[in-house]
Amino acid sequence: MNRITRIAAGAAGAVALLSAPVPALAAGQESGTVTTCGWSGLQAGLSTRVCADVTGDGVVLYGQIGLAGPPSPGTPWPPAPQELITRLSADVVGVGPLGAVSGRTVFKVSTVRVDGISTTAPCGSVVHASFAVEGSFRGPVPVTLDVPVSC
Repeated sequence: MNRITRIAAGAAGAVALLSAPVPALAAGQESGTVTTCGWSGLQAGLSTRVCADVTGDGVVLYGQIGLAGPPSPGTPWPPAPQELITRLSADVVGVGPLGAVSGRTVFKVSTVRVDGISTTAPCGSVVHASFAVEGSFRGPVPVTLDVPVSC
C-alpha cells in the first residue's frame, strides 16, 4: 500500500467512525452525575483539588491529592509516605454551612481521594467547597470550588 492509499483509507475510517450514531438516553433515564473539579493548587508539596459530584439536588464533595510533578534529579524514588491532615468544608452560598470534616490521610505515590461530605442542596443554589491539606513543616493553602446545583 502506498502512502496516499493509507491516508485515504484512514480518512474513510475516520469519517465512518464520526458519522456513527451516538446512543441517546432512554425515556425516563436520568442524565446522570455531573462531576466538577476546581483548579489544582500546591499544598504540602503536593497537587490538590476539590471536586463535586452533583446528581439532581444531591451533592458529594471530595478532595484529591496527587504528585505535583516529576521528582527532581537525585530525589529518592519512591518517596517516603507522608501523613497529612485534611480538612474539607462546604456551604450553600447565602444560606449556610453544609458541614466540615477533617482527618488524617497517608499519601504514598498514587492519587488519593479524600471523601467527606454527602448532602442535598436547594435547586438553583451554589455550593462553595474548600479543601486544605497540611503536612509536617508545611501549612495549608486551601483550594476552592463553586458548583451550581441545577436540578
